[in-house]
Amino acid sequence: MVGPMAHSRARANPADGKPPVRRAAATVAVLFLLLGVLGFVPGITSGMDALRFAGHASGAYLFGVFQVSVLHNLVHLAFGVAGLLLARTVTGARAFLVGGGAVLLVLWLYGLVVDQDTGANVLPVNDADGWLHLGLGVVMIASGALTGRSRR
Repeated sequence: MVGPMAHSRARANPADGKPPVRRAAATVAVLFLLLGVLGFVPGITSGMDALRFAGHASGAYLFGVFQVSVLHNLVHLAFGVAGLLLARTVTGARAFLVGGGAVLLVLWLYGLVVDQDTGANVLPVNDADGWLHLGLGVVMIASGALTGRSRR
């Protein structure tokens, strides 16, 4: 291509000029939205006929591994929407990553102490969910702490 358009893109990258903490928060938020939607998609979520609103009796498994319920999927969707809203500012993005990561670590602890075969397991969570909550919680907190630092 020759002329003034030779060095320009057809469309601007929405991440251009965005602080890394905002990009990290938006990425995590989109991941949660995706997980929330996929939790309702037959084939990606097995046992859809056993999907329950809440509780340990839900027999649906995202990717055949992560136990989900309608409530669990709605929490993922709400978390994603909150993340996108908070990712609009550096302070909000940092709060989402660190605060959301802390919530996931609490869910990990909840999964360790709750009897997974009782009504106390309301979300529901299984061992695979626990490992995912631990890993994602640590990554989110680290991302919020490391990408949210000011350059001085």
